[in-house]
Amino acid sequence: MNRITQLFNIKYPIIQGGMIWNSGYKLASAVSNAGGLGLIGAGSMYPEVLREHIQKCKKATDKPFGVNIPMLYPNIEEIMNIVVEEGVKIVFTSAGNPKTWTSFLKEKGITVVHVVSSSIFALKAQEAGVDAIVAEGFEAGGHNGRDETTTLTLIPMVKEKIQIPIIAAGGIATGRGMLATMILGADGVQVGSRFAASIESSSHDNFKQTIVNVKEGDTQLTLKELAPVRLIKNKFYQDVQSLYERCPSKEELTELLGRARAKKGMFEGDLEEGELEIGQIAGIIHEILPVEQIIKQMMADFEIASKEKAKFEF
Repeated sequence: MNRITQLFNIKYPIIQGGMIWNSGYKLASAVSNAGGLGLIGAGSMYPEVLREHIQKCKKATDKPFGVNIPMLYPNIEEIMNIVVEEGVKIVFTSAGNPKTWTSFLKEKGITVVHVVSSSIFALKAQEAGVDAIVAEGFEAGGHNGRDETTTLTLIPMVKEKIQIPIIAAGGIATGRGMLATMILGADGVQVGSRFAASIESSSHDNFKQTIVNVKEGDTQLTLKELAPVRLIKNKFYQDVQSLYERCPSKEELTELLGRARAKKGMFEGDLEEGELEIGQIAGIIHEILPVEQIIKQMMADFEIASKEKAKFEF
């Protein structure tokens, strides 16, 4: 056991990212049942939909699971109260100041983890009293930090600054990637893209198939004026790039983005007009697999890589 498995009372130090339109109760419960920590992604759920997913997850697993909550959520107070009312014991917060809700959650006996993209924000999260942090490099899919710090450099920088457990995220889909980040100082990993391409992911099959077809260079960080997001290069992405040629205002970018663009792409399967968020690591994801098999493969790969590491000791 290590600090992460002890903190969450799980078998493996593998956390499933709380991804919008991918992370319903089926995915979260499957990851928890397989020995990791599953997270329900509240970012794409109305409050009562979240309550329903929490209740279904409790029926689908007797193992620990959590909820990921972006703090920019417009119904944040209602969401937090639902989490407390439903007896959720683990909450991952993101996209906001950890001081805002950490004390409230901790007073209710909830373990709190905050997602950061820099060592500065890692320190702020530690000072706010969180139990652990997720340090996410900009290889990750979805919304990323503006500093564009890679996982390879972010983890040791954060390790220098804080004492609480570190969960590495961004560009991790294999046991070898897991081992690499743990050698750099992480206590565990958060995996998003690999679980997005799972049988149990709630995203559309069109999106899952697109993930396994992604090659190196097929994703790009864009819309930095609004909130940096890594997207697959589809028609919508090309429309964004065409707009950039005219030096658009934020208002013009917002108008093009519109509403529910991510739902249209990832949940409804519109591969042309939808926003398709995935990490760079999708280039080595070649199959849509059950969660249990994904975790078994990761751990087997981790064990093999751990033994091979001895070849490089001098």
